[in-house]
Amino acid sequence: MTTNPQVAPVPRTREQRQADTLAMLRSPVRDVWVATASVADDGTAVPYLVPLSLAWLDDRVVLALDATSRTGRNVLATGTARLSLGGTRDVVMIDAVLERSVRVAEAPPELAEGYAAQADWDPRPGGEHDVYLVLHPRRVQAWREVDEIAGRTLMRDGEWL
Repeated sequence: MTTNPQVAPVPRTREQRQADTLAMLRSPVRDVWVATASVADDGTAVPYLVPLSLAWLDDRVVLALDATSRTGRNVLATGTARLSLGGTRDVVMIDAVLERSVRVAEAPPELAEGYAAQADWDPRPGGEHDVYLVLHPRRVQAWREVDEIAGRTLMRDGEWL
C-alpha cells in the first residue's frame, strides 16, 4: 500500500507536542535561531537574528556567546529573547527571559559540563567576554501544519499547560 505524500498527518495532541518539544530540546548538538532587538539612537527597533548552539539544562535554555556580541548585548540589556527550533513545518518557538548570566571562566561545573556535553562544543577555552546566558522559557509554542495552530501554546507564564 502506498501513501499519498500530499496528505498531512493527523494533528498531534498537546501531550504529544510537549513530548516532541522536550525531545527536541534535549537532543544533542541542537542549534537554535535567537532573535533579539535593540533600540537605535533614533528610537527605532533594530532586530537581530543569529544561530547558536543550545543546551536544555534544568528546564532552562542555556546559550554560550561573547557578551560583547550584538546578541549578548541585546539579551543583557533587554532580558529577553525569542528562540526558534526546527523547520517551518515542525517549529518550536520559545519566548524567554534572562534568568542569569554567568561568565564562562566562573561557571559551576554542572553548567559548563552540561552545556559542553549537550552542545558538543566547549566555550571554556574561549575569550574573556564569553558568558553562559541561562534563559527561563515563559511561552512555548509548537506546530507542524495549520491544523495545529489553534493549540500551539504549550507553556504560558513559565508553566506547561
